Amino acid sequence: MSVNNPQTREWQTLSSEHHLAPFSDYKQLKEKGPRIITKAEGVHLWDSEGNKILDGMAGLWCVAVGYGREELVEVAAKQMRELPYYNLFFQTAHPPALELAKAVCDVAPKGMTHVFFTGSGSEGNDTNLRMVRHYWALKGKPQKQVIIGRINGYHGSTVAGAALGGMSGMHAQAGTLPGIVHIPQPYWFGEGGDMTPDEFGVWAAEQLEKKILEVGEDNVAAFIAEPIQGAGGVIIPPDTYWPKIKEILAKYEVLFIADEVICGFGRTGEWFGSDYYDLKPDLMTIAKGLTSGYIPMGGVIVRDEVAKVLSEGGDFNHGFTYSGHPVAAAVGLENLRILRDEKIIERVQEETAPYLQKRLRELSDHPLVGEVRGLGMLGAIELVKDKATRARYEGRGVGMICRQFCFDNGLIMRAVGDTMIIAPPLVISHAEIDELVEKARKCLDLTLEALN
Repeated sequence: MSVNNPQTREWQTLSSEHHLAPFSDYKQLKEKGPRIITKAEGVHLWDSEGNKILDGMAGLWCVAVGYGREELVEVAAKQMRELPYYNLFFQTAHPPALELAKAVCDVAPKGMTHVFFTGSGSEGNDTNLRMVRHYWALKGKPQKQVIIGRINGYHGSTVAGAALGGMSGMHAQAGTLPGIVHIPQPYWFGEGGDMTPDEFGVWAAEQLEKKILEVGEDNVAAFIAEPIQGAGGVIIPPDTYWPKIKEILAKYEVLFIADEVICGFGRTGEWFGSDYYDLKPDLMTIAKGLTSGYIPMGGVIVRDEVAKVLSEGGDFNHGFTYSGHPVAAAVGLENLRILRDEKIIERVQEETAPYLQKRLRELSDHPLVGEVRGLGMLGAIELVKDKATRARYEGRGVGMICRQFCFDNGLIMRAVGDTMIIAPPLVISHAEIDELVEKARKCLDLTLEALN
């Protein structure tokens, strides 16, 4: 990135000298310097050099209602003046948290009418780990400790969140935790081999039953999974996968945790991914779209049967300083109002998601593209050397090459290995979808040219 603004250099120097960024190669970051984002409006960002960028990732999957919503700013300021902070410990509560709990439960799947608030999705999944083990202890089955996750699943980067997830790079740096095991992901394009998608979907689901029997049903507390794996590369399971998983869960005394941090609050065209797939989770992790990313907040929505056991079990020795923070709760409440009153989720389902998916699939004819898949406001483009065999450009870092061309040409599209993924704000228009797809095609052309 060329730098002409002296202020950009000053900020990059501050980054180099004082800031440790998340998920970053510090040596590379110091050499190149970070792009400095200074303002945003709608679905676009501007950097300190004056470049306008279409945010194809909604920040980190979270800016549902778009940037620059004054209503969210106003409710945050109003709440800061009235009650900027108080905790929910020691038989204390405040109106914003209680009203948001009711609003969340109003849109949650039937039979889920209780919420435990946290500061993030990672904290939500830490809460899940403790909550399900506490639940089984209260049921007289304290040996039910093991939680089954999926390889390449993502459930946050706290110690428990990273352990529940199946990201090998994270495990390599910090290990995992006892009592957490993993099964294969339902990633047909990357791992399906000669099986059809439907055959692979059944096979992948059957690995859950195999693992339950291997560990022993009496030892398994829960299965945790994202309806659609986000950070793993927008892995949309084959149609046969979730029906088979539901069939397996119905056979065994195992709780199901749906991690809705990415899929929740409209990204699939339904309020939750669990609605889209007709899942019946016992616990649902929420964050990101809950406040459209304007302020940090997460939580766990709990099925009534689980909440009843917890409510009769004495102290639950768990919580956070910022659980149900009043300013975050006020913003969340207003964000849900905007989603509801402006019928944003209905518009995603009926208009913009079908248009996005249609336009995205036009990229399938590109020589570099092995598959385009997507659902709602989620999409993935697989970059390959050979379309027929799905073979990759091994060791070339194609995804990162493409990502850099995106940065240089006004588009944020994320690379997961050699898979390019998008998750734009839910309010993206048809014209902005056209802009996204046109810029994506240009960057694919530049990537192919660089490879050759």
